[in-house]
Amino acid sequence: MPVFNEVSTVESIVQVVLAQNPVQQLIIVDDASRDGSGELLERVAKRDSRIVLCRHAVNQGKGAALRTGIARAEAEIVIIQDADLEYSPREYYLLLGPILAGKADVVYGSRFVGGLGAHRVLYFWHSVGNKFLTLCSNMASDLNLTDMETCYKAFRREVIQKINIRENRFGFEPEITAKLAKANLRIFEVGISYSGRTYSEGKKIGWRDGFRALWCILMYNLISE
Repeated sequence: MPVFNEVSTVESIVQVVLAQNPVQQLIIVDDASRDGSGELLERVAKRDSRIVLCRHAVNQGKGAALRTGIARAEAEIVIIQDADLEYSPREYYLLLGPILAGKADVVYGSRFVGGLGAHRVLYFWHSVGNKFLTLCSNMASDLNLTDMETCYKAFRREVIQKINIRENRFGFEPEITAKLAKANLRIFEVGISYSGRTYSEGKKIGWRDGFRALWCILMYNLISE
């Protein structure tokens, strides 16, 4: 769980994550928050031995936080969880199903294939951008994902820990997708619910990240190994 300035939501999401039966370990990486998130997490971490708290001295970005957290993972399956309330940990069973059944190495939780619950109605152009980036990624990787930019991704631990993650910010999504495709892994997709938030509520990804994602799609699919 990467965390940057999420003091209003992080304690709530940590409680929900730890309430899920399959959770053996919760690795939280505070990416140099400045709003009190780090101090709050220090108190929260003392309540449950399953929490592993890591802290970056300097803000590096979501990709860098994930790189730190994934390296510390010990459980058989790794799920990426944001520190806001947009994605519901109560749907972990959907992500785990194909892996536990021995069918998948990786599972993406798609916001666009009919999740179980309600979807908050928000930004039209943001949705268009997500689908456009997914289309470009699919064209380059020859996958048929519906939601490459989703936070919810589950991996067999030995799979994700073998991948060298280079991107420090939101370029993690197209980078990891390209590298998974090149590795010829079994990738599944399941529908999830989604409760998006507005920029005033703390949403951080912006149009500059969209341009970076396009560069990453080109770089990691067609140029970089």
